[in-house]
Amino acid sequence: MLQIGQVLCDRYQLKQQLGHNAGRQTWLAEDLAQDSTEPVILKLLAFGDQVQWDNLRLFEREANVLKQLNHPQIPKYRDYFSIDDRILWFGLVQEYIPGSSLKELLIQGRKFSEKDVRKIATDVLQILTYLHELSPTVLHRDIKPSNLILGQDKNIYLVDFGAVQDRAAAEGATFTVIGTYGYAPMEQFGGRAVPASDLYALGATLIHLATGISPAELPQRNMRIQFSDRVSLSPHFIRWIEALIEPDVEQRLSTARQALNALNSRLAPNSFLPVQQPHGSRIQLKKSTRQLEINIPGRGIQASDTFLLLWLGMWYGFTIPFGLLASPFILLFWVAGLMPLGMLMLPAFGTTYIRFDRNTFVMEWTLLGWRYRRHQGKTSAIHKVRTNRESTSINNKPLITVAIQAGAQDYKFGAMAPPLAEVERDWLVQEIKDWLELK
Repeated sequence: MLQIGQVLCDRYQLKQQLGHNAGRQTWLAEDLAQDSTEPVILKLLAFGDQVQWDNLRLFEREANVLKQLNHPQIPKYRDYFSIDDRILWFGLVQEYIPGSSLKELLIQGRKFSEKDVRKIATDVLQILTYLHELSPTVLHRDIKPSNLILGQDKNIYLVDFGAVQDRAAAEGATFTVIGTYGYAPMEQFGGRAVPASDLYALGATLIHLATGISPAELPQRNMRIQFSDRVSLSPHFIRWIEALIEPDVEQRLSTARQALNALNSRLAPNSFLPVQQPHGSRIQLKKSTRQLEINIPGRGIQASDTFLLLWLGMWYGFTIPFGLLASPFILLFWVAGLMPLGMLMLPAFGTTYIRFDRNTFVMEWTLLGWRYRRHQGKTSAIHKVRTNRESTSINNKPLITVAIQAGAQDYKFGAMAPPLAEVERDWLVQEIKDWLELK
């Protein structure tokens, strides 16, 4: 039984027990080997009935990873040892950071303003950028208020690497399920933690700070934590947190650096998310460093076109027998039928082709192989790409285009020949902006 005042390894004198759980103990101790006694954090693992090989493996992994880390906001590794005092103890010694955990501050009733939460988010993302960009990548896997220390210097420190995963050792391994319910994303409980998993845990932690409520106790909809109605945060900051806690890891902000850029940017966080072609879209997109090509094919004849086809068949079936007379009256009937014919042909069989290279861009519209319109401009003149609501409408539905603004000229596509779905417009706008490196 460990006691206050006891000295381990003739060096570390136990001063105060900070926590204990299933064979684990955490102590504030003094390092007597220093010229002036120095406070340290001593984590101890009792190897026995309650602690098995998996727990020891994680403990040793934590020590090995901490040896390699050197970041001012991660407590420094000091020592690793084992002692046999009726119970076999393994010990890990780290630098002591004076301060309080965010969990302790929440319990004390501390309220966190948006400025506070942003500062915490920035500090943690800077730490995660360091960890995730190491080779091999280091994943913390247990970010939560109790593992974040607000130091006396007002900086945030990331502690407790007991769940740490070294990605080099992870390939093909069977993992012990690690994480805290409410903070860990679903892919982590499936043993597939990635850098974006730490971002989810950070987002859940920020929600706890902003609401004062554990994310596990907040309602969910479609597996998304619902919190926006409980906070007084700016819309941009809310959207940014929502981008962190996206349940689908493929749609989540994927790196700490990306998340930090999005936080500090005036752009919507969604603009930093990986863009993916909408499911079912027939658009063909090819891109390289030199060129971006977009080919938008016609949608073909659809069931909704049946009535218009029957109407056109009756119209021309009635007028063609009289067409031989070539009277102005009959010609007027033929011309009147061209508008509904165009409304059918352009969406069904029209094609839009757009190509960008580093010098010029070209936009072409064809119908059944016949090119009927073409625009060309300088790529360097493009300064804006957006969706645009036109002043005209069809069947009381406004026409919405993708507009490429080059100088004072707008080049538009996607309204009729052929039309684009909203998700396709948004996707193409993002792809074009990314290739052009526009903000």
